[in-house]
Amino acid sequence: MNTVRIPKIINFGEDALGSAEYPNNALIVTTAPPALSDKWISKMGIKDYMLYDKVTPEPSIGDVEGVISEYKDKNPSALIGLGGGSSMDVVKYAAPMLNKPKILIPTTFGTGAEMTTYCVLKFDGKKKLLREDKFLADMAVVDSYFMDGTPQQIVNNSVCDALAQASEGHDSKLGNDLTRMFCKKAFDKLYDAIMNDRPQDYPYGSMLSGIGFGNCSTTLGHALSYVFSNEGVPHGYSLSSCTTIAHKFNGSQFYERFKECMEKLGFERMDLKADVSEAADLVMTDRGHLDPNPIPVSKEDVMQCLNDIKAGNL
Repeated sequence: MNTVRIPKIINFGEDALGSAEYPNNALIVTTAPPALSDKWISKMGIKDYMLYDKVTPEPSIGDVEGVISEYKDKNPSALIGLGGGSSMDVVKYAAPMLNKPKILIPTTFGTGAEMTTYCVLKFDGKKKLLREDKFLADMAVVDSYFMDGTPQQIVNNSVCDALAQASEGHDSKLGNDLTRMFCKKAFDKLYDAIMNDRPQDYPYGSMLSGIGFGNCSTTLGHALSYVFSNEGVPHGYSLSSCTTIAHKFNGSQFYERFKECMEKLGFERMDLKADVSEAADLVMTDRGHLDPNPIPVSKEDVMQCLNDIKAGNL
C-alpha cells in the first residue's frame, strides 16, 4: 500500500494570502519584527488575532514551551505559522500539544515545509529532524507576494533547494507513482521558470516539490551537501554542485537539465576544507538519505563525488 499525506486545504496563487479565510481569535506565530509582520498581517486582512513574535532563528523546544505557556489559557482557535521554517516548525509542534488546528504561511520558499510532515527543532542544543503525521498543516497558504524585495542570491539558493528536492525525490526508492508525478511536475515547472525568467512561479513549483519529496525522501545530493553546509555554505548553494554530481552518479534523467539550471543561475564551484576521507565518513552516517538512493553508495563513491565537486568535474 502507498500513502500520500498533504494538508487538508491548500490555498495558492495570486492573492492567496488576502483571499484565504482565517478563524477569529487565531494566534499568529512569527520571527519577523513588527514593521514586517504588520505589513504581512495587513495583507492577510485578518482582524481578530493574537501575535507571538518572539520565536528565535533555529528554534528549540523552549520556543514551543514559550508559546504554550503564554497562550494556553487564552484558548486560541488556531495557530498560524507566518514566516520561514522557524515559525512553521514551532507551530507544527505546538499546535498538536494545544489540540488546535495549524495554518502554515511560508514567507520564503524552497523547502516546501508547509506541505510536509517534517519538523526541525533543537533539543539540548542539538538540531533534531522529526517526522510525524501530526505535523501536517490543516491549511497552507502559498503566495508569491513575499518574494518582492528578496535578495537575488537567496532566491537562487531557494529555487535550487526546491529543484534538488523535486529531482532527488523523484528518484528516491521510497517514492511511488503519485509522489513521482508531483516531483516531475515540480521539476518541469521550476525548470521552465528558471530558464524563462519567471520567478513568480518558484513558490508554486516549491509547493509541488514539497508534496512530492515530503512523502518519500531526498537522496545522495542532500547527504553530500551537509559537509559543505557544516563549513558555512548556504544549503541551496551546496546543492547546486552536490545534487548535480549525485544525478551524474545515479544516471538520473534530470542530470542534464539540473546542470543547465545551475549554469543559468550562475552558481560557482565549491571547495571543501575538510579531509575528503573524514567528510565521506560523515556522509556515510546519513542513512536517511543514502538508503533511499536509487543505487547503493560506498565510501569510495562518496569520496569520488566530493573530489569531483572540488575539481569542478560536474
